[in-house]
Amino acid sequence: MLAESDHRFVLSNLGRYTDVVRLKGGRSLTVRFLEPNDADALLSYFRSLSRQSRYNRLMGAASELPPSELDKALHIGEGSRFAVIAEMKIDGVDTIVGESRYSYDAQTQNTEFGLSIGDAWQGQGIGTAMLSNLECRSAALGALRLFGETFRNNEQMIALARKAGYTFAVAPSDWRLTRFEKPLYRAAEIPCESWKQAAMAGWMPNEALLAAS
Repeated sequence: MLAESDHRFVLSNLGRYTDVVRLKGGRSLTVRFLEPNDADALLSYFRSLSRQSRYNRLMGAASELPPSELDKALHIGEGSRFAVIAEMKIDGVDTIVGESRYSYDAQTQNTEFGLSIGDAWQGQGIGTAMLSNLECRSAALGALRLFGETFRNNEQMIALARKAGYTFAVAPSDWRLTRFEKPLYRAAEIPCESWKQAAMAGWMPNEALLAAS
């Protein structure tokens, strides 16, 4: 992963940066970067979401993930934007049960994110696991704050953020939205194993901050 002057990150061998976390109940959840051959599966995942879940995630009415958004998601690292999917084995098949996209601003050292969990898989700790993993990945990039925005009536996302210790304020961009944010204090001790290895390898943009303790 290389930091360039326009704050792009070029990643190769995306599978190297995969994390496996244990959910409550003992099931394993794999969180990894979206890859080109995941495009159809991601589109199917968005189509499977309820109308309300798609509306909340895409901030408007849509029957599926727009092509322009899919294209952005597939170009990992460009414009300091990243996309991850969460998978579980369902009947022996790796199945997308959640997704997140996030972007890092090197000037403000903020990371903005959005995420969704499949309707059938909510309430199993997937959102909590993904959010924790996202905090880790953001800290590895050098972010000092993680934030997101959602509709004020999106009770599931608000409850998830509140449980994870986020604070809330009216979003400056739209009165219908609420903004939730959290300072990140873990840049010196990155708990995600793949990202800890990456930091130690010396290709992170803020390597001095990321030395393993």
